[in-house]
Amino acid sequence: MLHLAKTVLNDYLCTAGRFIAHYKNILGGEYDPEECKALIKTALIIPYKNRSEELNIFLNYMHHFLQNQKIHYRIFVVEQNNTLPFNRAEMLNFGARLAITLQYDCLILHDVDLIPLNTGNIYGCAKLPRHMSSSLDTFRYNLPYLTLFGGATSILSKQFLTINGMSNKFFGWGGEDDDFYRRLAAHGLEPCRYAPEISRYTMLPHKKRNGEVSSLELVFIRYRYKALKDSVVRHKVDGLNSLPHQYSIKLEGLYTRIIVP
Repeated sequence: MLHLAKTVLNDYLCTAGRFIAHYKNILGGEYDPEECKALIKTALIIPYKNRSEELNIFLNYMHHFLQNQKIHYRIFVVEQNNTLPFNRAEMLNFGARLAITLQYDCLILHDVDLIPLNTGNIYGCAKLPRHMSSSLDTFRYNLPYLTLFGGATSILSKQFLTINGMSNKFFGWGGEDDDFYRRLAAHGLEPCRYAPEISRYTMLPHKKRNGEVSSLELVFIRYRYKALKDSVVRHKVDGLNSLPHQYSIKLEGLYTRIIVP
């Protein structure tokens, strides 16, 4: 099965490669099909820091993938431009806030190293938040635990506003998606999942960091467990409404770039 995923990805990338010159003309990464009236308007939001190789593959693959679905979409890449450990959730909040301002009613929160393998996995929103990448090759297409809600997820903008987005308190790897799930559950928004064959993804290979953990990261790791305990209580004051206002926007050839200092 893992070999099949890589074969599908390689075939798709070869096909997408023929359209790279065309994709470079998609200023800001927005596409609205001319031959039909799109029923779906989606903001695809990518949290990002120092992953240029994966981003290049992801963008060319996804433009081809999404245009085949005949949806109106725009890709936002939110770049953390500082020396702190990566804050995935805060970057997603920045992208969501801008997308909502631009009247995108469906948000897809998506890691840069995940690639969908089934074109039937429509990049739109359901009535409930959806865990899109619930069948991942690195987990042998099994769900590790039922409350997992990370990787690639979709949520209506109005629902994201209801829960005040995601927590801005999680630096480093892990915790923010568990906090996200608890916020949703507290508002009766238990996520749904589609059939495993629809939800199949492959993870792009990337260099693993060494096992060393800095003293700053240790501080964040200790805080992470404490933050999870009071996530439901804290969510009213920690999220979209507590985001800093310092950021810049640049329209690139394949995406809208949001730079967070």
